[in-house]
Amino acid sequence: MTAAHTIAVLGLGRMGDAIAARLTAQNRNVVGWTRSGRGSDAVKTTSDAHDAVARADLVVLALFDGPACRQVLDDVQGSLRPDTTVVNVSTIAPAEAAKLAARLGPSYVHAPVLGSVSAVAAGALQILAAAADSDTLDRVRPVLDVLGTVRPVDDAATAAALKLIANNSLSGAVLALRDTLRQADALGLPRAQVLDVLELGQLGGLVARKRAFLVSEPVSPPAEFTIGALAKDMALLADASGLPLRGAAGLMDLPADAAVGAESDIALAATVPAVPDAVLEPLRAYVRGHATGDPAHFREAFLPSAHIEGIREGAFVSWPLDTYCALFHGTPAPDEAGRSRRIDAVDVHGSVATATMTLAHGADTFTDVFLLVRVEDGWRIANKAYHRHS
Repeated sequence: MTAAHTIAVLGLGRMGDAIAARLTAQNRNVVGWTRSGRGSDAVKTTSDAHDAVARADLVVLALFDGPACRQVLDDVQGSLRPDTTVVNVSTIAPAEAAKLAARLGPSYVHAPVLGSVSAVAAGALQILAAAADSDTLDRVRPVLDVLGTVRPVDDAATAAALKLIANNSLSGAVLALRDTLRQADALGLPRAQVLDVLELGQLGGLVARKRAFLVSEPVSPPAEFTIGALAKDMALLADASGLPLRGAAGLMDLPADAAVGAESDIALAATVPAVPDAVLEPLRAYVRGHATGDPAHFREAFLPSAHIEGIREGAFVSWPLDTYCALFHGTPAPDEAGRSRRIDAVDVHGSVATATMTLAHGADTFTDVFLLVRVEDGWRIANKAYHRHS
């Protein structure tokens, strides 16, 4: 495919606009179109998708999700020329990619990309390209080579799945960075010094790329990859795999009053403040109850209707709060000095939260799992289930 041929880029969001700009800068004849009608400073645009497609040898789909890809193709397919190839760089579900590949056959290349806007501008994307045959991939490869390194993949569903897996690792890194920064803040460490050290370790690449978002500046740079887009990808992965995925909810675990939102860069998800003390207070009251043996602390921590449930001596028990409190007599355990309790995780979802705690009590270790709710007088534990490790 030579520079004289026309490339239509359908979708001029962050990535689509960057791709169109890169191709234009490399002397490709590009026309852009976007559903919103928004123009572009980098590429000539048209308000008519049919016009863009009808004169294009190559159509690049750079859209938000699978439904958008289907809708746009439904609209323009009649205008596609028989010799036109569609390259889809959108991040969609594996099943959606397979359906599009079956629909367009040898005219379709599924080519999700690894990399952000800056990688597009540098021609440094990693492109997971799946085509029906090698001839199809060969036709579009000169264009893809302008954008980055082409990595052939067997089929569209596999390419889509690999992209979601890659983004899952990114989501995990963002959440790990969030936990790290929260711990550093709790220790009172200067953010700049923390980032300097983190750049030396396993999160170094992410921190180096996103440092401008992680320092306390009045204005952050424009988003390269948004929290909402990555959360969408994690939901697609969880749906496709059928396995639980913390990142699907964790990325959008943002306080209602937070300045960070779905359209913010993913790096800002790592800067969300730690769980509010109001959520932690009933858990701390629970710890005080064990430390002192005073059941009043448990009544402070739990709702009156709460139950404590687990396996005791081989049988399931479900104790009401009064029964649980009767086990404590107002004095610490004889070995209290050697006992420890740790809050491992707290996830807040509006007016409910879940928490996990580890208690080391002599020869026994307990894993406690809590359901908390926000009621009129604050947060309380609605239920507790436990597992005892001897």
